[in-house]
Amino acid sequence: MERERIKEYSHSYFLAPGDCNPEGEMPVTFIMTRIIEVATEHADMWDLGYTRLSADNQTWVLSRVSIEMNSYPKAERNYTIHTWVECSNRHFSFRNFEFCDENGNTLGFARSIWAVIDVTTREIKDISKFECLSEVNSDRKCPIATQPRLTAVKDDNAKRHSFQYCDLDINRHVNSVRYVELLMNQLPFSVYEKNMVKRFEVAFIKECVYDRDVKICIDRSAQQDIRLEITDAEDGSSHCRARILLEPRQTKN
Repeated sequence: MERERIKEYSHSYFLAPGDCNPEGEMPVTFIMTRIIEVATEHADMWDLGYTRLSADNQTWVLSRVSIEMNSYPKAERNYTIHTWVECSNRHFSFRNFEFCDENGNTLGFARSIWAVIDVTTREIKDISKFECLSEVNSDRKCPIATQPRLTAVKDDNAKRHSFQYCDLDINRHVNSVRYVELLMNQLPFSVYEKNMVKRFEVAFIKECVYDRDVKICIDRSAQQDIRLEITDAEDGSSHCRARILLEPRQTKN
């Protein structure tokens, strides 16, 4: 297949009830799972996926994600995810996503930033050597705003948490989705009953490993614009920062 024909990749799915949140829709955590899955499938098509990179002791890691939705896929409905790479530089690849319902209507978009690291040293590698990355960059734009810089969160009542075995992925660090689960769980059920997550942003700063104690900081001074951070319990360094932008749900008649 010519590279021109694989600049954009699409995968259609069926949303089973067991994969839904209490509102009967696709949760942000599962969107994160699908983003990683679809991005991996597309990279595999260029021979830049896990198998190819692991042979050189390297792997892709997710650096940032911004998800902005008008609505979410619903239970027992089909949906499709389209993905394409907007551009790349020496250290980062900028990949976008569009989410569509079974009729092809746009539900929302996501922006993501990826890097390649050395599995042993954990250092970021130069990806400009992958010539096909420039060849598969798409001219298609993503209409949602790029992610602004997320600042530190001060919280004198921060909760403590320790990541365990089931939180780890094949790279032996905490899975990106586990951070999102932990952050989303800081808001009570009642908040999500009344509000949908209009936009979710997360920046992964420093990887966290098994049995490491962290603190979960939250700033709810703006009720519909929640800022969160996961920091190291010992030295206070940041593992990730996030933002949850809420929008009132439409009242059902």
